[in-house]
Amino acid sequence: MSRRSYADVEIDVIRWAEARQIIPNSSPLAQATKTLEEAGELLEAAAQMKILKKLLERTDLQMVHKQYEWTLERFRDAAGDVLVTLINACALADVDLVDCLCDAYEEIKDRKGTMNAAGVFVKETT
Repeated sequence: MSRRSYADVEIDVIRWAEARQIIPNSSPLAQATKTLEEAGELLEAAAQMKILKKLLERTDLQMVHKQYEWTLERFRDAAGDVLVTLINACALADVDLVDCLCDAYEEIKDRKGTMNAAGVFVKETT
């Protein structure tokens, strides 16, 4: 399968949502609520991946590898579902999701610091 541009996939998602009457019959609030549900699934998969990665460091059991691959697929599915719900919410609110991403990047791009091994972002002191 060839890689498609974000813009092409976004249009397909919007057309899919229109064909199913999600757009215009849903709302930004309903889609944001759905985003939280999907983000919860993403969180669950990420937490399980962390546990399975630690197990893989200690063992080479095929069962653990299969479980990790299945969990990775759940993670990918949930991440995609989060994006679909965000695209729908933005379309319903007449907001461009790429503009939101650009705005967020502009806000964070000059922040200095690093994340330590414990997962804590340590701001650089000036």
